Amino acid sequence: MSTNAIADASFLIDWARFGKRDLLFDVFEVVWVPEPVLAELHSEGTVMWVSENMARGRIALFPELPNYREEALRLMELSGRYPVRRLDYPEAYCIAVASDRGYVVLSENGAAYASQHLYARARVWRALEVLGELARRGLVGRDDFLLYELETRHKFPRRDLERIWRYLPGT
Repeated sequence: MSTNAIADASFLIDWARFGKRDLLFDVFEVVWVPEPVLAELHSEGTVMWVSENMARGRIALFPELPNYREEALRLMELSGRYPVRRLDYPEAYCIAVASDRGYVVLSENGAAYASQHLYARARVWRALEVLGELARRGLVGRDDFLLYELETRHKFPRRDLERIWRYLPGT
């Protein structure tokens, strides 16, 4: 598995509210944040968490590069051909970078998540998959999934949650 991820705003905003948010760096050595995503971050808590981890070298700024910009625009156009929500530019940019570099995209965006099953090469993880990986490593348990939902006010689809719980150690 890649030790790098690239995150969009939807993931960062939710994840920054989670009390055990720094466990993310037990899964990924570096989480890249593209310039177009950084521009979408406005809440003080999210900006502070991202800034503190940039200073520690765990989050890094990914520049907006022409080749990825072109691929992101192509992905946006391609996404319009499928019966799911169309990709926005920042999510498409994350997918373009991840497809080329082997990173995992971190996103709560439904169009980004669906892209891995329809037309993109990048793997896309929601907080649910990150927590699942942390649980597989023995760093969190079932209660932490519920804590995440409580602290972030982000509810996981129950069938997805039960699917992940089925494979947790000790269940």
